[in-house]
Amino acid sequence: MNYKQKISLWVGAFNFAVLLLFPPTDSFSFTDTKALVFAGFHLIFTLSANEVINGDVLFLENVVLLVNVGVAWLLLSDGRYPAGARWRLNFQDAILLIVAVNLTVILLFPPFEYFYAITRAPLPTFQGFYFIFMAGPMLTIVTSLLYLEVIFVLFNGSMLWLLFKRDEGRLY
Repeated sequence: MNYKQKISLWVGAFNFAVLLLFPPTDSFSFTDTKALVFAGFHLIFTLSANEVINGDVLFLENVVLLVNVGVAWLLLSDGRYPAGARWRLNFQDAILLIVAVNLTVILLFPPFEYFYAITRAPLPTFQGFYFIFMAGPMLTIVTSLLYLEVIFVLFNGSMLWLLFKRDEGRLY
C-alpha cells in the first residue's frame, strides 16, 4: 500500500464517519402516520421523536462510498505501470472514474415522489429528480428506483471494465 492509497483510505474513513453522524432521516407525515417523508440529514444525537433513520438511503450512501474508495484504491496503485513510466488514462481508468462520478450524481439527485402517493399506489409514482438538499418537505425518496440506478451503474461499469481489460500475460 502506497502513500496515496493510505490517504484515500483515511479520507474514506472520515467520510464514513460523517455519513454515520449525519444519516438521512424520515419524519412521519402530518396527514398519515404510516407515510414517511424525507426530512433531510440531521445529527444522529439530535433526532426528534417523530424522525427515523432512512436505512435504505444510508445503505446506498455507504455502498457508493465504498465503491468510490475502491475506485480510488485501484487508480492510485503503483503496480499497474512499470517504474519510470508515466500514467496515462486508459479505458479501464476512464470507466472507473465515470462509475464514481455517476454514483455520486445518483445520490445527489435521487428520484422523489409525493408522500401521499405512497399510500394510494401499489407501485411508486415517480415525481422527478431533485437535488437532495433542496427537496421539499412533501417529497420522499423512491428507494426502489434508487436501488435500480445504483445496480445498473455498478453492473454496466463492471462489464465495461472487464471488456477493456488488457491481456498482458497472454501468448498468441
